[in-house]
Amino acid sequence: MNESKKCKESFVVKTSIVLPPDTNAYGTLFGGKLMAYIDDVAGISAMRHARKNVVTASTDSVDFLHPIYQGNSVCLEAFVTYTGRSSMEIFVKVIAEDLLSGDRNICAMSFLTMVAIDENGKPTPVPSVIPETEEEKSLYDSAKERADIRKNRRKDSEYRAKKYGINQSI
Repeated sequence: MNESKKCKESFVVKTSIVLPPDTNAYGTLFGGKLMAYIDDVAGISAMRHARKNVVTASTDSVDFLHPIYQGNSVCLEAFVTYTGRSSMEIFVKVIAEDLLSGDRNICAMSFLTMVAIDENGKPTPVPSVIPETEEEKSLYDSAKERADIRKNRRKDSEYRAKKYGINQSI
């Protein structure tokens, strides 16, 4: 596939207000709820880039940098930073805003890998990505390093799955 697309063509924004059912006993957004939001916007971004169905191959660590309180808005921004043959790395940035004061904080960042699949559920080629802004270029230039870390982490996970298996107790 020779076609290329700019990072901004896959840009997605999702904004929600944090309501009581979304929070834990401390009045902050459940981490799992935020992780679902992250996976959601990453998937939309990847589908927007590939114009194909996608599956999540991996989620890098999600570091919770600042709490997101009940009554805050939570805004997620995502875009494709790098592509392989059928895989795409998506960067997601999470911003919370106190809607009464206007204070905003970066609350989390994550990288996900999505794989485009065809009608038979098999990986299928995706367009390459063209970074334009300094942020996009920086993320693009550092993507290979993150991919190597993911590859090593996956090998370790596969090793442990074989070693501990489904019939082993820890």
